[in-house]
Amino acid sequence: MLASFHQLLLFVLLFIIISSVEHGSARVTSSFVRNEWPAVDMPLDYEVFAIPEGYNAPQQVRITQGDYEGKGVIISWVTPDEPGSNKVEYGKSKNKYEFTAEGTVTNYTFYKYKSGYIHHCLVDNLEYDTEYYYKLGAGESAREFWFQTPPEIDPDAPYTFGIIGDLGQTYNSLSTLEHYMQSGAQAVLFVGDLSYADRYKYNDVGIRWDSWGRFVERSAAYQPWLWSAGNHEIEYKPYMGEVTPFRSYLHRIATPYLASKSSSPLWYAVRRASAHIIVLSSYSPYVKYTLQWHWLREELKRVEREKTPWLIVIMHVPIYNSNVKHYTEGESMRTVFENWFVKAKVDFIFAGHVHAYERSYRISNIHYNISRGDRYPVPDKSAPVYVTVGDGGNQEGLAAEFIDPQPEYSAFREASYGHSTLEIKNRTHAFYHWNRNDDGKKVPIDFAVFHNRYWAGGQQRRRIKKNYLKSVTGNN
Repeated sequence: MLASFHQLLLFVLLFIIISSVEHGSARVTSSFVRNEWPAVDMPLDYEVFAIPEGYNAPQQVRITQGDYEGKGVIISWVTPDEPGSNKVEYGKSKNKYEFTAEGTVTNYTFYKYKSGYIHHCLVDNLEYDTEYYYKLGAGESAREFWFQTPPEIDPDAPYTFGIIGDLGQTYNSLSTLEHYMQSGAQAVLFVGDLSYADRYKYNDVGIRWDSWGRFVERSAAYQPWLWSAGNHEIEYKPYMGEVTPFRSYLHRIATPYLASKSSSPLWYAVRRASAHIIVLSSYSPYVKYTLQWHWLREELKRVEREKTPWLIVIMHVPIYNSNVKHYTEGESMRTVFENWFVKAKVDFIFAGHVHAYERSYRISNIHYNISRGDRYPVPDKSAPVYVTVGDGGNQEGLAAEFIDPQPEYSAFREASYGHSTLEIKNRTHAFYHWNRNDDGKKVPIDFAVFHNRYWAGGQQRRRIKKNYLKSVTGNN
């Protein structure tokens, strides 16, 4: 009986905490001033860019989800000298590879740079919640890695996502990545702007894509990174004769877009554990009747909150942002999609682009029209929380100037480097953290507990509370 009382007390305390977080009125602009390391890229001979030993050894290894349901991965890698083997050997035991999958190989040129041989291999029909080992290459050049599949899709499946954006390849980037790898998260939601190779010219663009691929391999080879594209992936460079957008990105980065009936690798959706994740492209057409608009309308119809209660959207340009940099740049996408987001009760929208951190309250501006007014965002329990995590550490440096005064919709903001984690506990609540990089130290700064938008509302919330109280007290 004492244990039941303690459970009941814990539930009541958690309920109070959640209620205060969801409906709090305090707004914070952090006074922390980042004593940042120089925003310069690490030299190419730095150890994090080391080329694997052995002739034509696979490098730049990374995985992403390969299907709609989480039972597949796409494994990507590069062989620098020749195509080599396009096969992946894999199994449930280390050094015992029972299965083989075969992929595709491609390469491309950018100016006079010629890429290595880029391999993409779908490994599907995997078992949920299972550790798999895989091997690439052969002989002395072979390399071995492992990954863990997610739990079976279930409304109460716990899962932890990391959120990283605008990473680049500076010493600050390395600090972000190392701190993220200590977080215990199981997959990355990457909100765009990967290598910042486009800040280079001529052949150095391709060379810096290669160095970045080797840099992030330490994490991306072992757990899925779910990719979205940013403006630094466009790489429109007429003076070099390069006018095809996303050329490097589309050759290097694989996404499971066909599994969600998308017509482009730049927008797609997956289901993972208890989450439905929608990836949008800020730099592709999205106004009414465009391909992305049509696809999102249909994808929102496929969301089943009874199975995947957490609905998450990631994109590059933030819809709500109170930093001087890129202020209102997301306004056009907001006017097209915000009403859908509110109607669907999206839980979170994660974005990057602004090189600072910001979290909003649940607000919307869907009632405005030119004749009626109501032109300011207002509190809205059905609206998403908007989080800007464009603070990975790239060479452009921090966006240090916020608009003053802090808008009513802004809950917390700080001009610093860092990463976020979203720890989904069950169908009703999740723990969210933002962690600052403070001269190489990981410092937890912003924390919130969130109710799920679908299960936490009205009668459903009261029913969950009533049933939980029955279970811990033994009353029927």
